[in-house]
Amino acid sequence: MNSIIGFYNFISSRAGDILNLFLQHVELTFLSVVIAILIGVPLGMLIENNKKLSSFIIGIANVIQAIPSLALLGFLIPVLGIGSKPAIVMVILYSLLPIIKNTYTGLSSIDPNIIEAAEGMGMTESQILKIVKLPLALPIIMAGIRISAVTAVGLMTIAAFVGAGGLGYMVFTGVQSINNYMILAGAIPACILALLIDFIIGKIEKSATRRSSARTKKKKIPLKFKRAAAIILCIIIVSTSIFYYNNTKNKVVVGGKNYTEQIILVDMVGELIEKNSNLKVDYKPNLGGTNIVFNALKSGNVDVSVEYTGTGLMDVMKHGLISDPDKTYNTVKDYYDKNFKIKWLKPIGFNNTYALAVSQDTSKKYNLNTISDLAKISNNLRLSCTMEFTSGRADTLKPLEEVYGINFKEIKSVDGGLRYTALNQKKADVIDAFSTDGLLKQFNLKVLKDDKKVFPPYYAAPIIREDTLEKHPELQDILNRLSGKIDDKTMMELNYKVDSLGQKPDTVAHEFLKSQNLVK
Repeated sequence: MNSIIGFYNFISSRAGDILNLFLQHVELTFLSVVIAILIGVPLGMLIENNKKLSSFIIGIANVIQAIPSLALLGFLIPVLGIGSKPAIVMVILYSLLPIIKNTYTGLSSIDPNIIEAAEGMGMTESQILKIVKLPLALPIIMAGIRISAVTAVGLMTIAAFVGAGGLGYMVFTGVQSINNYMILAGAIPACILALLIDFIIGKIEKSATRRSSARTKKKKIPLKFKRAAAIILCIIIVSTSIFYYNNTKNKVVVGGKNYTEQIILVDMVGELIEKNSNLKVDYKPNLGGTNIVFNALKSGNVDVSVEYTGTGLMDVMKHGLISDPDKTYNTVKDYYDKNFKIKWLKPIGFNNTYALAVSQDTSKKYNLNTISDLAKISNNLRLSCTMEFTSGRADTLKPLEEVYGINFKEIKSVDGGLRYTALNQKKADVIDAFSTDGLLKQFNLKVLKDDKKVFPPYYAAPIIREDTLEKHPELQDILNRLSGKIDDKTMMELNYKVDSLGQKPDTVAHEFLKSQNLVK
């Protein structure tokens, strides 16, 4: 009962956000499916007339279908950037196979005698297609469209990874913060949307089946339906144009990665810019990992972000460990400026480095205080960690194995907040963490001291494209106002407010800025 009440209260407090994300999801899905139909049906018609092409085109569609969605997004981002474009293209590509195959199958399965009779009546090829073939194949074509449309609803949740919005934002943010209410707030509307689309297209499919089976003569489409279709098409075109229109003259795009701290920082940086300049901010949180955000910065799809010195050093530069914070900062600052024309501004103050954490029970059982203590009994323990932690980077699992001699009994890579869930459910004994994670406080975990200092300093700082700074030089002073304002404890508390207390990231960011007299 308490869970139901809690979920109701969450929905009530976030109703506006959920509705906006739902409408985004509908728009993105509808646009993708419409374009897929416009591509897939003609392709199906083409290969029905040219059998030699059928295996080739269907084969390509099959290959595309087999590519993991995140991998496909990874291929599309360098070409299309971030935002709705790669998400729409991804869904279009995945939607093509059922539409192409069903169009081809529907047209190919028509009784040849019917075609022969139409030819005997003197019909042209185009008349046969319009009057005979398409009406008879329509039920099968609609079945393919139905499959594609329902599938597209689920696929579009992945759009959140590239800043396109939609209900996936709620789902993935909920997973990261272990907030089941937020996961349900994204998943339930998506399910409802899928069922609604399935119902509507199912009705259209049944209607098409009845018409095609009972069809004895050509029926003209009433004028009112033609007008309605024209109006709907105009609305789609206009709304799509508005959706894609970007007036970049006075707009700055602030992007961030897909976890709570970065979402808070995107809101914080964005509001700081908007309240202290005439610039408008396009907020792009939840963009996935380091590579997505970094590539978006390089390509100009993102203007400003918050990065960590250790990430720049180890992940981007592939540099060896530098323990000194100032030297690390100056090294990445010079490298980014020289190679990418990206400026590092003054550090914000906190050091969100890697850490290993265990439950208080595990800490007491094995008397664990340092990573050296952990190394002695690691072969008896299970590690649950982020995927980046097992990537082979010189600042993650690799140095723990080389320097400490750690050898875990079992290692499982999971996404974000799931590792905390695994530890809480006793399906793991050790997790990797970021030292400012709010979930460390929520679950009262023991953070083990890195006594051999294998983890580099990860001081956060705003980074900005050089050309953006040239257009808007005032941004340097504005963003540097955050310098030294947030220490480790404060950042953990901000994360805790979002992850554990259920406060909205933009609210937490605003209250902090206000407390520091950075905004009114």
